[in-house]
Amino acid sequence: MKYSIIAFCIAIGLTTACTQSNTSDGAGKTIYDVVFRENLAGTYEKWKTVDQSFGFYYTFTDRGRGPEYTEEISLNEQNFITSQTVKGVNYLKVSIDESFSSDDATATSKNLMGTSTSDFDGGQLYFRYDGSPAVYEVLAQLLLKAGTGRVALYPEGEAELTKKIPLQLSNGESVELLVINGLDLDPTYVWMMGDQMVGKIAGNLHIVRKDLSDLRLEMKKLQGEIEDESLIEVAKNLTHSFDKAVIQNVNVFTKKGALLENQDVFVEGKTIKAIVAAGKKAAAKDATLIDGAGKTLMPGMFDMHTHNDKFRGLLYLAGGVTSVRDMANNKQLKSLAAQFDDNEILGPHIVAYCGIIDGSGPYANQRNVVETLEEGLAEIQDYKNLGYQQIKLYSSIRPEWVTPLTEKAHELGMRVSGHIPAYMTATQAINQGYNEIQHVNMLFLNFLSDTIDTRTPLRFTMPAQHGADLDLSSREYLDFVNLLLEKDILVDPTAAIFENMLMAQSGELSPTYQAVANRFPIIDQRSFYTGGLSKEGEQVARYKASFEKMLAVIFDLFQKGVPIVPGTDGLPGFLYHRELELYVKSGIPAAEVLKLATIKSAEITGVSGSVGSIEVGKQADLILINGNPLADISDIRKVEWTMKGGSLYYAHELYNSVGVKHFK
Repeated sequence: MKYSIIAFCIAIGLTTACTQSNTSDGAGKTIYDVVFRENLAGTYEKWKTVDQSFGFYYTFTDRGRGPEYTEEISLNEQNFITSQTVKGVNYLKVSIDESFSSDDATATSKNLMGTSTSDFDGGQLYFRYDGSPAVYEVLAQLLLKAGTGRVALYPEGEAELTKKIPLQLSNGESVELLVINGLDLDPTYVWMMGDQMVGKIAGNLHIVRKDLSDLRLEMKKLQGEIEDESLIEVAKNLTHSFDKAVIQNVNVFTKKGALLENQDVFVEGKTIKAIVAAGKKAAAKDATLIDGAGKTLMPGMFDMHTHNDKFRGLLYLAGGVTSVRDMANNKQLKSLAAQFDDNEILGPHIVAYCGIIDGSGPYANQRNVVETLEEGLAEIQDYKNLGYQQIKLYSSIRPEWVTPLTEKAHELGMRVSGHIPAYMTATQAINQGYNEIQHVNMLFLNFLSDTIDTRTPLRFTMPAQHGADLDLSSREYLDFVNLLLEKDILVDPTAAIFENMLMAQSGELSPTYQAVANRFPIIDQRSFYTGGLSKEGEQVARYKASFEKMLAVIFDLFQKGVPIVPGTDGLPGFLYHRELELYVKSGIPAAEVLKLATIKSAEITGVSGSVGSIEVGKQADLILINGNPLADISDIRKVEWTMKGGSLYYAHELYNSVGVKHFK
């Protein structure tokens, strides 16, 4: 294969003269396809401007969201960035204008954190807040040249090349897959051909040089096998086995939401064998003894809104979550669940499976899109055959399909939940068969109009702008609550994601992550400053008031007896802890919140006979908290260890494996 001058030189930092090839668009650009959820969603382009300087363009679309950036980078002789500009909009369509410049002794950066100047020796890589994939190629080249396999980042942090795996593609091309740690919770995988990046595959987002696009799925498969090997190794290294264990002198959280103090809890294998007053029963000589003095033993918690993948499972365990509902995924989910249960890969029990269906259109979810009602009905049957208990309808479903789809699901004994389809209200969806509503914003849209295209970001901005006006004593609102009660509708608020959307300000640390931000790798830390929905002027106070009204609604629904479940739809563990904190902030007593997180969720998912409370004969899915979350709900973050399926996992070890600092 021939390389274009661009392929050449964008081996950024190379100065070899090259000739144009089919990686180029004919204008000196190297083109990459951007594939999102298996659909061609955008493009990434790069070109040389002058010596050691390069231009980039990057965009993709996702249901009305998605970034669009133009970028310029200049490099020094060692291939470090000396100047950079990024302009455009980020994933949430917030305007971005970022820059970096340096001389022999100082560097100045302007980004969402403001403008700052500090010492700079030219041997650190500036890692932009927002922008194209260009920096990953620069970093990969630096790591390949570094004798230590490490590169210092500016203004802080370090990236490490942990593996360099030579591979050959089916077309005969030799490539290397680099595994880089230190940037994100997940390892960063970069495909290189010589000094040029030819691909970057991360979850559903794939960036592959255009001439290799036909090999993208092959590359994905090869990378997936390598990822699995790494995750299996992590599971082996971080799993601690025992035959018998005794948690001594610990305070036990009960089904009634109280503490039974100074107890010894005896576990054999996967089962709780005894709960007795401390010192009243002798421990077996071969038992593992665990000091629980002054600490709280709780049942493993339930995250009731997740989308699981193989990478983040250990974060649930580190955060004390041992069971989850998966609220939309691919149809291979049960294979992942088996890996979790067999401890081949670390992760929680998946105790409920929800299939997703969306209609076609520009804002379709893309996970499972149907063109006709008949296809939708067939999908419901397919999910039932796979053992799924629930169907989630999404925003592009045609309103006239809702009744027949829900009727089909109910005939099969399945629940129906989801977003409210565009041009419908929650009241209409409930009357046509919904059993559950995801996201508190969907409740607020019920009082605005059935003319809102909720496929678009209007489903966020309309409640943000007008939610503060909702009158909880109005007849319209009270009638809606009565409908929720009459139809026994479950509400899955995911409050924490709306706190971040409505309350966070660009350049300021989001209140959602304030307690934990400094524990994370650099990319994650920076994401906590992006500011959620774009807002300025009177919108800042308006959005804040609307979020406070969301909390008021959550508390009101709880008081009136509408079932509420804690779920995240986001960062495992950490966002769940914040969800519980927000419920307490709304006015729900901590003990009741912890019951929602454990026994109530176990009852709703139909597994309370085996998990959800600490009782003799039940599974020993347990967590030890260094504190008392009934007195201070934020102590729920202080998980020391999690016990699941007869194995013990220490939170500090789990966090360390993904570059997160422990709470200590």
